[in-house]
Amino acid sequence: MSRPAPGAVKAPDPAPATGVPDARDSRPERRPWLWVAWAVLVVLLAQLVAFVLRSDRLELSVVGEYLFAEPILDGLVTTIALTAIATVLGTVLGALVCLARLSSLAPLRYAAAAWIAVFRSVPPLVQLLFWFNLAYLVPVLSIGIPFGPSVGEWSANDVITPYTAAVIGLSLYNSPYSAEIIRSGLSAVPRGQLEAASSLGLPARDTFFRIRLPQATRIILPPMGSQVISLLKGTSLVSVIAMTDLLGAAREVYTRTFEVVPLLIVAILWYIVLVAALTAGQSWLERRFSRGY
Repeated sequence: MSRPAPGAVKAPDPAPATGVPDARDSRPERRPWLWVAWAVLVVLLAQLVAFVLRSDRLELSVVGEYLFAEPILDGLVTTIALTAIATVLGTVLGALVCLARLSSLAPLRYAAAAWIAVFRSVPPLVQLLFWFNLAYLVPVLSIGIPFGPSVGEWSANDVITPYTAAVIGLSLYNSPYSAEIIRSGLSAVPRGQLEAASSLGLPARDTFFRIRLPQATRIILPPMGSQVISLLKGTSLVSVIAMTDLLGAAREVYTRTFEVVPLLIVAILWYIVLVAALTAGQSWLERRFSRGY
């Protein structure tokens, strides 16, 4: 064995093992339960497909016949219109209630808190029934000076139609949730940024629209989108007050034809389409506002 030459530098001894695994020796972790979960999912999906194809009680031909029928499409348009109107009115009311809730004036804060407590506590079905039967409580609607002459009077039965009652009930039901969603978004903006804008001499209006609102919008969008979807599904309750929405149209058809399940499947399919469209729109808005302030 040859000896190292004089003056040669000796190679350092390998460092002792520290217990940290070498990345080169790592192997993918085996997950046998993942394959089991996939197998169970495939089996359940196959059973569902087999049930749909083999069951005669689903009457898929009837589903296809009424899926684009005129009464169903009319009810679909009514559902979309109700959702849009109640969303706009409820959001506007919610924004006003939110501003009152954040006000420095105690009476406004207490009034906003009472509004939220009352309309969030009453179920939407109860609100719809109450406003639909408002004529029993107030037969004549009038505008005028309190304890003085009235400027105009209208019969409550003529004003409070099923459509009007549905708009009022759904909008009022939506307003407290919108108020709390907007308030949580505005309150989440760091106060230091608002103080910095004020110290730079930025007007309060510019501070709100340039600094506070853009950041709050990113926080408001996800829960607000979920609230709109919940409101869309809540429109199905208006069929109780003799209004022909999507579910009401399906019920009118199956009351005449006695084909209950196929018509309910038609309504289910359209609700799935509407919710999928709203979800896609919500995702697009979230990506749009997540790019920056």
